[in-house]
Amino acid sequence: MLETLVGSRSCEQVLLFISVREEGYPREIARFFAVDYRPIRNQLDRLEIGGILRSRSVGRTRLYSFNPRCPYLTELKGLLVKVMTFCPEDLKEKLVMKIIYSQIDENLE
Repeated sequence: MLETLVGSRSCEQVLLFISVREEGYPREIARFFAVDYRPIRNQLDRLEIGGILRSRSVGRTRLYSFNPRCPYLTELKGLLVKVMTFCPEDLKEKLVMKIIYSQIDENLE
């Protein structure tokens, strides 16, 4: 759906994943969408170079999230919210489900 605008399916997948889950690492995103790791990694690097994403190291893992200094972040997030309304229900549920479970785990601790 967003592929035409952003140039590739993997870029669309990265942006949707980060918009819902707030952060992610390359293998996690690739596994979630059942795609090869390399295109996801390339898109993460490209989006970071472009200032849309930022990354930080947590141990040996590189976590990516939106760059709060991106001048059009609010508009981009608004577009991604709109795109999510047209996504299949099973994809929306799958993306959101992990967030719900992690919040439940945090409340139990």
